[in-house]
Amino acid sequence: MTAHRNFKRQVRARAAKTGESYTSALRHFRPTPPGDVMSEARNPKSVRLAVAQTPVREDPRDVDALRESGRQVRVLMREASARGARIVHFPEGAICFPHKLVMSVDGPQAVGPADWDRCQWPVLQAELAAIAELAGELRLWTVIASVHRLTEPNRPHNSLYVISDRGEVVTRYDERLLSRTKVSYLYSPGSSPVTFDVDGVRFGCLLGIEIHYPELFAEYEKLDVDCVLLSTTGVRPGNAAAQAQGHAAANSYWVSFSVPTQHSATAPSGVIAPGGDWLERCPADGSPAVAVVDLDDGSEAAAESVTYARPWRRESRAGRYAGHQVTDPRSEDRTVAF
Repeated sequence: MTAHRNFKRQVRARAAKTGESYTSALRHFRPTPPGDVMSEARNPKSVRLAVAQTPVREDPRDVDALRESGRQVRVLMREASARGARIVHFPEGAICFPHKLVMSVDGPQAVGPADWDRCQWPVLQAELAAIAELAGELRLWTVIASVHRLTEPNRPHNSLYVISDRGEVVTRYDERLLSRTKVSYLYSPGSSPVTFDVDGVRFGCLLGIEIHYPELFAEYEKLDVDCVLLSTTGVRPGNAAAQAQGHAAANSYWVSFSVPTQHSATAPSGVIAPGGDWLERCPADGSPAVAVVDLDDGSEAAAESVTYARPWRRESRAGRYAGHQVTDPRSEDRTVAF
């Protein structure tokens, strides 16, 4: 470990002396041979991401609340744009997170099937349309959570809309692994992962309690994403934040963690580097805010994980060790002591 730390000091010293990025200095010490699995690092990718925290309101019958949510989203979109972001990411329920008791036909004291006729659909759709229009004006990719209406009698999806910098919905992610209450009473589950690219950086989307399913994060690693956008509201926030750090480190990609302001005291929204460390977080005081970071695989925060750890794991999983396995009596007999 001492040798490793000394090596990193040498790389930093060269970067400081020459003005190179950490990755450029690293290549001076470890040149990448032609055709090597790490050769993609020769063309670093970068995009500026803003992650938001907003108040989540739980009654889709409340027209004023829906409009206030839309207004707050647009305020933060403008702030993200003013700070140079190319993409902004919002939490689950950014416009409304319908409460199970508010929606229940057996409520408000008991949970039952949701009555989606209670939702003010025209107001919700008008707010989403205004958000899309502003995304086009600001040239800002916007990932916003909302309920996605299906043909009756099907229940809606719990979704993330991906709105391009031209103000167009280019794809939508529907939460797949729903909670017991969501799947029993509220929503129809989705069926597939979703990826999209902004300035050469590839994003994947997850929602709600999907933080608890490492196989979904591993699936996105196989799909070659650079960053997973996780929007959540219905889990213990401190626990979810720790899990998000673990998923980022295990898969060597960024994780954007977006939660409501109600959770900010224990787990504010923020962005996690591929090594598992927080890069930037929103305030922990309950205020609506955005945290802005550059997702740059040429940065020191990403270089080692993206350039070396991730390709090595892929090589290992592809059978790297098969040629090194041996046949030996002391290996086969597991009762041999010492």
